[in-house]
Amino acid sequence: MEVILKQDVANLGYKDDIVKVKDGYGRNYLIPNGMAIVATESAKKVLAENQRQRAHKLAKIKADAETLGKKLEGVALTISAKVNENGVIFGGVGSAQIAEELAKLGYEIDRKAIAVEAVKAVGSYKAVVTLHRDVKVEVPFEVKAEESAE
Repeated sequence: MEVILKQDVANLGYKDDIVKVKDGYGRNYLIPNGMAIVATESAKKVLAENQRQRAHKLAKIKADAETLGKKLEGVALTISAKVNENGVIFGGVGSAQIAEELAKLGYEIDRKAIAVEAVKAVGSYKAVVTLHRDVKVEVPFEVKAEESAE
């Protein structure tokens, strides 16, 4: 079954992509949850016309994302976290903390656009920031032990 995605779906595709999925997945999950519509001939024509009209807007959005990506390439973050005596972090460091640190530097990036593996110890790591479907930037960050005021 072919469907047109109405929004980005992880491990499947981006908004307005035409993808082939199994019938049950399309009928029972994607379409009822408003994530996709059936790719009929008329729906494909409407999609083509919408994409044609939206092309220049998307080019500007991509250019803005590339500009921001170039600015982010030189950024290195330092995040302080509470740790135990073995250097293991209480809780962990995730995309929310990285987004917060980027906001302090003046980069407003949604935490959902930041992919990072589970950080449970002090050290150096990399986060991948997806600014656009074609623009991804690796941002290095270091996790340090929080200074205790004792």
